[in-house]
Amino acid sequence: MSTVEGARQREEGDYGRAAKRLKTEERETEEREEGEEELEEGEDSDTGSLTGNGESSVDNRARWSANQYGAGRRDNDEDSHRISPSPVVHVRGLCEAVVEADLIDALEKFGSICYVMMMPFKRQALVEFSAAESADRCVSCGAKEPVYIAGQQAYFNYSTSKRITRPTNADNPNSGNKVLLLSIQNPLYPITTDVLYTVCNPIGSVLRIVIFKRNGIQAMVEFESIQCAQKAKAALNGADIYAGCCTLKIEYARPTRLNVIKNDNESWDYTKPYLVRRDRGKGRQRQAILGEHPSSYSDNGYGPPCPLLPLPGNSRYKLTSVDVPDMVSYPLPQSSSSYSGHAPSSVAMVSGLHSSKMNCTRIFNLFCLYGNIEKVKFMKSVPGTALVEMGDEYAVDRAITHLNSIKVFGKRLNVCVSKQHAVIPSQVFELEDGSSSYKDFAMTRNNRFSSAGQASKNIIQPPSAVLHYYNVPPCISQDHLLRLCTEYDVPGFVKFKMFDAKPSSKTISGLLEFDSKTEAVEVLTVLNHYQIRIPNGSNPYTLKLCFSTSSHL
Repeated sequence: MSTVEGARQREEGDYGRAAKRLKTEERETEEREEGEEELEEGEDSDTGSLTGNGESSVDNRARWSANQYGAGRRDNDEDSHRISPSPVVHVRGLCEAVVEADLIDALEKFGSICYVMMMPFKRQALVEFSAAESADRCVSCGAKEPVYIAGQQAYFNYSTSKRITRPTNADNPNSGNKVLLLSIQNPLYPITTDVLYTVCNPIGSVLRIVIFKRNGIQAMVEFESIQCAQKAKAALNGADIYAGCCTLKIEYARPTRLNVIKNDNESWDYTKPYLVRRDRGKGRQRQAILGEHPSSYSDNGYGPPCPLLPLPGNSRYKLTSVDVPDMVSYPLPQSSSSYSGHAPSSVAMVSGLHSSKMNCTRIFNLFCLYGNIEKVKFMKSVPGTALVEMGDEYAVDRAITHLNSIKVFGKRLNVCVSKQHAVIPSQVFELEDGSSSYKDFAMTRNNRFSSAGQASKNIIQPPSAVLHYYNVPPCISQDHLLRLCTEYDVPGFVKFKMFDAKPSSKTISGLLEFDSKTEAVEVLTVLNHYQIRIPNGSNPYTLKLCFSTSSHL
């Protein structure tokens, strides 16, 4: 390992640990808010994919607001659902397009706001006012008359937290941090320094960017000043980089300055353009006859810009020193091949597979979380290696991002882009478990990205120790699921949670927590899409599993 690569790994490790500490604190705050009503996604048998919003109807939200602050508050002070006043307000019922700036614009009339935490997939947010009186005005007004945020009525309650956890002293507008931590949720497309620079720089001058993929996809962006960082956080927190995906959740980071040692797709110092990419080898480099790349290939690798997201209309969230258009021009999605060294391909090569415990179906069970699976073929000439043809190159990139280097049945997977452009069913043989080395999944109903509507309901999530199960018949209990784990010789779960089903629902869902991420991965690989048959039932239920957004139960 070269000195440069070693320094890069140490650098990412430091940033990753800081981000992980902050992410843990954020999750604890969010989980406290979920104590009154469960907000984890649920699933009916006819939808076939996840939903990202736990609140099912406007009527329920209205009852929630009225019960907390209407007659119930006046007539029954001992109501067990009442939450004591707090400077922090829990906001629900937000529209998908809302960003932090919309919350500030709508709620600052009640008093000075010192911090906002967005929860994009739950369509919720926490808003901390400088004074408890301001929070009380907000809650009281929301109970008496509609309060609209970005054109949609929102609902308010006191938070169970008295203060939103953050790493810097953001209460004082004159203090803070010019480095932001960006967590990219549901990353359907690759995220590079070019993408983040195009998103952030129109709002505030960007100095440095570092991207790391230790726990999902996160990045730190250093701005020229604290004011630029504040503007960027307000304008982009909760926004989608691409329509319906790559949602930004932004907090202030712990580091006050980023250290960048090379300029590439995962780190860039815009004050030092000479920090070009360095190869691992030392000494003189071979001369390229025709230069770095063909002249027809654009420098940024994206093609024409694509306007997707309007900036907030208030001029305080835009740069004043330059003329910035009302629309931010985002780059088109970039395929993984443009920075992996291979030609574009929708085929992934997976090595490190357990010879007796992995087969085509189990590879499908794991990889289908990140895109449609067309075909799977084990290579006879390379034991423990398979080719996985997916729906497109973006699905391959998602699989590489989240599954490369994870452990399955004691062996570490290596997932990369294949040189092949399609999987051809040649040299079919029998695997150790007796199944075929080739299988076509193009027509299976278990693919979860077959339509735009279905794909939008999937939350792209890295492997975790908590599995979300759904599409299970109501007669199935915790004991049934434990017996299923024992029958298939996979680890049993240590904690179990079942969600309250809707009266009209024919299925149930919930969460299963395991001792480790590795155990959860193995259970999902084996039991995902297991057929549950019930007495006198005409058709079996297909057990569906995915990694949960919850870190623990």
